[in-house]
Formats: sequence, C-alpha cells, structure tokens
Amino acid sequence: MNTLFKTSILAAALLGAVNLAQAGSLTVTVIDREGKPTMDAVVVLVPEGKAASKTTLPTAFTIAQEKMQFIPAVSVVPVGAKVKFINNDPWDHHVRSSAAGAAQFSAVPAAAGSAAAGTAARGIDLRLEGKSEGKAAKSAEITMDKAGVQTATLLGCYLHGSMRGHVYVTDSPWTLKTNTDGIAVFDDVPDGKVTVKVWQADQLIDLPLQNVTVSATPAKATLQLQVVARKRRT
Repeated sequence: MNTLFKTSILAAALLGAVNLAQAGSLTVTVIDREGKPTMDAVVVLVPEGKAASKTTLPTAFTIAQEKMQFIPAVSVVPVGAKVKFINNDPWDHHVRSSAAGAAQFSAVPAAAGSAAAGTAARGIDLRLEGKSEGKAAKSAEITMDKAGVQTATLLGCYLHGSMRGHVYVTDSPWTLKTNTDGIAVFDDVPDGKVTVKVWQADQLIDLPLQNVTVSATPAKATLQLQVVARKRRT
C-alpha cells in the first residue's frame, strides 16, 4: 500500500469523523397540563447559525375529508408545498381557513382563494361536491406559499361545524409531529445551541421557547402545555 493511498484513507476517515461529530440527535417530549403525552403537537427546531439539513419535508400533501373529519387532523408542510384537498364523503364539504391559536380572535376574514389553485396567503375558501358512487372524488389544490401569519391554519367546513383540522407551514426542515407517546425524535441536528418551539392546536398562547445544546451525546427536552388537548372524534 503506497503512502499516497494511506494518506487518502486517513483523510477520508478524519472527514467522516468530523461530519459525525457535527450532528447529533434530540428527542423532544410534549406533555399536557396533567403530565400525559400529547399527540400531534408540532415541534420546530431552529439551530443557531446557518445550518443545512440532510433531510427535507415532502412538498406534496393530501388532506382528505372523510367521515366528516379532516385526515390527517394535523399536517406539517414546508413553505411552497402543494396541498390537495379531496372529498371522499357522499355529501358536500367546504374547506375554509382561518388563523389558529390566539391569532384567530383578531384575524381579518380571508378573501376567497381560487378553487383550482388558490394561495394560502389569501386564505382558503373552497366547496367540494360529495363523491358520487362509481365516480372520482372531487379535489382542489392549494399552494401554502407563506409562513409567518400562515404558520398555523385552522381548517373547517361551513356545513359541518364539528369538522376541524390544522395545517402548520414551516420554514425549518427540523419540524415534526409528536407520535402517540408525545415524542418527536430528530436526527442530524447540528451540534451547538438549538431553539425548540412547540405548537399545539388547543394551546392558544405560545409556549416559551426552550434552548438545548446538542452534541455527540443524544439530547432530550420536555415541554409541558398549559392545557389538556381535546379528545379527537372517532
């Protein structure tokens, strides 16, 4: 084995070690006011400084209206994602949007978007015909083109007041929903200081941000809501 070859192998090994040292894992647990795990809370990580993620969120999503519910109940999408709404019920439904959280009490009513390809920044106001037997379900597509005020959107239906869903638009690739155990696990998190933000549909007031230091040792954080999440209709 010549010297040049040995040097190349050593350099590659050192580079690999450096890359591994630059990323860690962070497990975030979200509990409610009573200390119970909270499902479908949205956890957002913001690493200090400029950092790129090896993973990206999908840019195409489908939200179904089925059995008078929005499925999934909470969707996490990146800015610019295209969201397709489809009505699988035999009766008509609307897809209307409004601000979620405390912002919903002071939000200006949104203007109607195009039924074919409206933008989320203008709000969503669609009507989808019920699915006829033997025919394709009616659908419409919306581009979620803005975070900020559009970060958390409440979905509803004018005809069926019990229908409720949420879309969370994020500009951080480190964004996940908690599972049934209230846990979100992030890999490939840059070493150093990371700000953790949690959003949950029933938590009207934003929780304080939490700072965590990520290193080669797996890190953990627990955030507690000030509310008990409402039970999901089945």
